[in-house]
Amino acid sequence: MLLSMTGFGAAAGQVDGVEYAVEIRSVNNRYYKSSIKLPEDLAGVEPEVERLVRESVSRGSVTVSVRMRLGDEQAAGEINVVALNKYLDQLRMVETEANPTLRIDLASLLLLPGVCNAPAVSDIAERTTDGLLALVKKAIAALMTMRQKEGQALAKDLHANCDVIGAQLVIVKRRSPNVVAEYQLRLAARVQELTRAGQVEIDQSMLAREVAIFAERSDINEEISRLTGHVEQFRLAVDGGEPAGRKLDFIAQEMLREANTIASKANDGEIARAAVEMKTAIDRIKEQVQNAE
Repeated sequence: MLLSMTGFGAAAGQVDGVEYAVEIRSVNNRYYKSSIKLPEDLAGVEPEVERLVRESVSRGSVTVSVRMRLGDEQAAGEINVVALNKYLDQLRMVETEANPTLRIDLASLLLLPGVCNAPAVSDIAERTTDGLLALVKKAIAALMTMRQKEGQALAKDLHANCDVIGAQLVIVKRRSPNVVAEYQLRLAARVQELTRAGQVEIDQSMLAREVAIFAERSDINEEISRLTGHVEQFRLAVDGGEPAGRKLDFIAQEMLREANTIASKANDGEIARAAVEMKTAIDRIKEQVQNAE
C-alpha cells in the first residue's frame, strides 16, 4: 500500500495523575529525519520513542512533541518540617527580643531556602514511562492512518496519470507505422515535381536509401516498448506493499526520458501532440511521487 509522507497524529491521557499530550507530524523529506521534543525530565525516554517511530516510518521528516503536566497532588511540593522549625525558633527569638508585636508570615517562610522542596519529577516520569509510550504508540497509529488515507488518494491520482500515458501510447503506436510511408509519398511527390520541371534527375535507389535513412532515424518502436514497460512497472510499484517513493521517482525520470525521445524522433504532428500529453502527465507524476514514502 502506497503511503504519503504527510500526516498528523495525536494522543492524550492521564497516567498516575500525570497528564501527557503527544503530537506527531510528518512532512516530505528525501530521507528519514526525526526531531523529538521532550521535557527535560523525560530525556531518557527519547531512544525508545525514536525506535517506535522508526518501526512505522521509513521516510520523511518526523517531529514528535510531548507535553507533560503534573496533577494537583503530584505538583505539590514537600515541606521540610525540620528546616521550617529551625527558622521558626530563630524568628521567635527575634520577635521576643526586638518587638513583641511582630508577627511571622508563614507564606514568606515557605520561600526560604530548603523549606519547600520541589516534587521529584524525574521519579514521577520514570514511574509513568510505560503509560507515556502507550500514548506515543497511539499517536503513531493515528499518524499512519492519515498517511495511509492520503496514500490511497495519491495512488488513485498516479494511476489516473498512467491511464493518460497509456491512452497516448495507443495513439502513438497506431500512428507510428504511417510516418515512414507518408514521408516516402511526400518525398516521391517532391521528386516528381522537380523531375517534371527539369531541375533534377534522381535515381530510385537513391530515393529508397533516403527513405531507409529516415525510417531508421524516426523509428520509435523501442521507445514505445520501454515506455510501456515503465508504466507497467510503475503501476506495480504503486500497488506494492513496500515503501516505493524513491523507486517511483526513478521510474518517472525514465518515463520522461522515453517520452522526450519519442517527441524528438517522430517527425509527426500527431505523435508530437501525444508526446506533449504524455510529458504533461509524467510531470504531474514526478510532482506527486515527492509525497510518497
